[in-house]
Amino acid sequence: MSKLKTLLFAFAAVVAVAVFQSCDEETNLCDGISVPAGCTCTDGVIDCEEVVVDPCENVVCRPGFTCDGGSCVNGTEIIVNGAAGELTGEVTWTSDKVWVLDGKVVVGDGATLTIQAGTIVKGFTGEGSLASALVVARGGKLMAMGTAAAPIIMTSYLDDITIGQTKGSNLIERDDNNEIEAIAAGKWGGLIVLGKAPISVDGDAETARIEGLLASESYSLYGGTDAADNSGTIEYVSVRHGGAFLGEGNEINGITFGGVGNGTTVNHIEVVGNLDDGVEYFGGSVNSSNVLVWSQGDDAYDVDQAYSGTIDNFVYIAGDNSDHGFEIDGPEGTATGTAVFTAGSMKGLMAEYADFRDGALANVTNVYWFNFDANDDGDEFELDDDATSANYFSGALVLTGMEFNTTLTADKLFDDKADNGNDAGFQTQMAADNSIVTAATGNVGANTSVFGWTLASEEGALDF
Repeated sequence: MSKLKTLLFAFAAVVAVAVFQSCDEETNLCDGISVPAGCTCTDGVIDCEEVVVDPCENVVCRPGFTCDGGSCVNGTEIIVNGAAGELTGEVTWTSDKVWVLDGKVVVGDGATLTIQAGTIVKGFTGEGSLASALVVARGGKLMAMGTAAAPIIMTSYLDDITIGQTKGSNLIERDDNNEIEAIAAGKWGGLIVLGKAPISVDGDAETARIEGLLASESYSLYGGTDAADNSGTIEYVSVRHGGAFLGEGNEINGITFGGVGNGTTVNHIEVVGNLDDGVEYFGGSVNSSNVLVWSQGDDAYDVDQAYSGTIDNFVYIAGDNSDHGFEIDGPEGTATGTAVFTAGSMKGLMAEYADFRDGALANVTNVYWFNFDANDDGDEFELDDDATSANYFSGALVLTGMEFNTTLTADKLFDDKADNGNDAGFQTQMAADNSIVTAATGNVGANTSVFGWTLASEEGALDF
C-alpha cells in the first residue's frame, strides 16, 4: 500500500467515527437556555402556550367578595383597590357595575377616567390613611358626565342604593312625621381634584400639598402656572355622606378643588351630608355653576389661596351641625385673586351667615339669605381682621345686591370685628348696598328649578 492510500484510509476512519459519535450522542439545543417556570423547551424553542396563570393566585378579597379574573367582585359590585397603584391610560367605569373604592384611588398624570352617566361609585369606610377617596392627580382627567335623568352618584359603601336608583333608604333618618332627623356623614372620603393652576401660599411656592391627603402621598401635590389647565368634565355628580376623618382639623371635603384651572368644566354638582366642608376651592381658576350643598358639618362654600373663579347659581341648605354658609379666606402669598359668587340662595339654621378672613378678596352679589336663627346675639355676617376690613372699604371686597330675610337689624346682622375696623360704617354701608326684608321679594337668589335631579330635591329639602 502506498503512503497516499494509507493517509486516505486513516482520514475515512476518523470521519466514520465522528459520524458515529454524532448519531449516538445527540446535542441538546436547550442547554444553556433559561426556561420560565411552567414553560417547556424543545429543540431550543420555549413553549408557554399551555401555561395558565391564575390571576387570583395572590389576591385576597374583603369578606363578601370573591376573586374573578383578578378583581374582587360581589355580584355587580367590583372593588377598585387604591393599593394597586395609580390608574393609567384610558379607564372607563360603566353604569352596569357599582365601583367600590378601597383606599385612595388615583387618576394618575396622563390618565383619563371616564365614568358613564348613571354610574354608582361607593367608598369603603375608614379613617386616616385607610380612608377611601377618588383623587384626580395633577395631569390626570376625570370625565364624569352624568345627566339630569342619570346622575353619577358617589356615596358610602354603607348606602343601600343599587344600580338604577338615584337614592338609597338607610343613611337619611326620618321621624314619625316623616321629617328628616339626621343625614349620615363621614362614612367615606370624597372627591379630590388637583390641577396646575396658580395658587397663593406662604412663601409664594408654585405648589403645595392638599388637605385631606397625607403629605407623604406623592399625588397630593397641586398648583402651578397654567390658569387654563384642564382636569376634565364634572357634571350632574352627587357626592354623599363623605368627609372621612384624617386627624384633628383635617377631614376630606365633599368636593375639593386644588389649583384646578378654568379649562375644567364643572356644573350641576351636589354635596350632601359631608362631615367637613361642602365644596372647597384652594386657589385655581375653575368656574362652577349650579352647585348645591346640603347639611355639611363645617362650611358650605370655602375659598382659600386666591381662588379666582366664578361660582354661579348656588344653593346652601343647612343641617343641624352646619357652620358658615361662606368662609372666604384671602391669599396666603403675594399672588392675589378674586372669587366671584353670584345668584345664590342660602338657607341657614343656627350657625353664622358668612366669615370673611385673612384679607379676603371676593365679589358677592345677588344672594338671598333666609331661615337663619334670629337670636339676640345676631347671626353674624362678619369681617374678621384689619386686612379684610380694609379690602371692604377700598372696594376690593364687594358685598352688594343681597337680600337678608330676617327680623334682625343691621347692627345685629353685620359685624366688623377688625381691631382697627369700622363696625358702624360697615353696618351702614351694608344696609345701603343690600336689603333687609321680612318676606322674599323673589328678585334675588338662585334659580332652583335646575336642581330637580338632586337628592335634596328628591327628599323635599328644596321646598322653600
